[in-house]
Amino acid sequence: MAAYGLYSHIQSNRRRSVALLIGLFFLVYLLVYAGALVAEGLSVNADLQTLMQRAVSDLISAAPVATIGTAVWIVIAYFFHQRMIDAMTGGQEVTRREEPRLYNILENLCISRGIPMPKLKVMESDALNAFATGMNPRQYSITVTSGLLRLLDDAEIESVLGHELTHIRNGDVRMMVVAVVIAGVVSFFAELFFRMWFYGGFRGSRSSGDRRGGGAGFAILIAIGLVVLAYLLSFIIRLALSRSREFLADAGSVELTKNPDAMISSLRKIEGRGELPGATSAVMEMCIDNPRQGFGELFDTHPTVDSRVAALIKFAGGHDPGPIALPPAADEGGEEARSELPAPAGPWESRPARGPWDSPAESGVEDGSGGAPPANTDTSSPPGPWGPHRGR
Repeated sequence: MAAYGLYSHIQSNRRRSVALLIGLFFLVYLLVYAGALVAEGLSVNADLQTLMQRAVSDLISAAPVATIGTAVWIVIAYFFHQRMIDAMTGGQEVTRREEPRLYNILENLCISRGIPMPKLKVMESDALNAFATGMNPRQYSITVTSGLLRLLDDAEIESVLGHELTHIRNGDVRMMVVAVVIAGVVSFFAELFFRMWFYGGFRGSRSSGDRRGGGAGFAILIAIGLVVLAYLLSFIIRLALSRSREFLADAGSVELTKNPDAMISSLRKIEGRGELPGATSAVMEMCIDNPRQGFGELFDTHPTVDSRVAALIKFAGGHDPGPIALPPAADEGGEEARSELPAPAGPWESRPARGPWDSPAESGVEDGSGGAPPANTDTSSPPGPWGPHRGR
């Protein structure tokens, strides 16, 4: 059914996301089947059809174990994912006293819409980025970089916080954490399979398959293809979950702040400046912008800023200022170098100013002969500020 309006688009995107998440979970079973197919091919001398039937039976037997293992992985992420993210990014929770400007902006947004206020964290980085994390209202938090606080004005910071609040309201944050965990399970076992195959058992498995006939060899080739397929599909599903939600979060921010211009200008400032050192690809997928590029736009986790701005202009109005140049971050010791520079001279000065009691020689004034003027011979009283005293 076609979606009309922001909230119907949110519901439609949520249904699609749940379907993709279920598909991601089934990739775990696909990997189990591939492993069973390899095991049967190496242990049973039979034709391909028999090996595939036996692998299906093995899958049915192993499915509960695979389900419990994946569920345990998700539970671990439920309780510890925030600590792991903070360890990678260095985010520190802040209070109103520590960051009154940022705290008040977020608090006003939450009060205006009756939204429980998430935790607020700041990470020290010159990058311009922000992301939301958490699996339940007690864990929800929004992390922003110090560079973003320094270079964005209040309206732009409000739009960024509105973007992340929308992710929390729409359930995107919880869904992305689960998706990253399941995709991590798929990637882990796929990599483990290939490492064991190519570094441990390639030669032995190949000779065993040759001895047992063509059935085992074909079974192993099919298993390799299934593992590659599962790995690629897990990555594509993560991209689909990530890219579709960014447009809705931008629109949700405008709906919260009623300021499309601020959302557009904040995206233009953040564009290409969001790389977080030390952050994994899973963390970058949660950010408002991910500057890490794939092959063209095919494997990008976020839509381009140009496409997001175009969508905002089309559906929310506003003005696009185009790419915005920002001052470079001050390097270490930059402040000291600037403090050592001499103060600029005034409009009528070509040299440092002198006091009224300075001698003409000190101030660089010479008489017509090119030498210093004769010293005052009257030692009875010192010269005043307007010249030597004259007797009456």
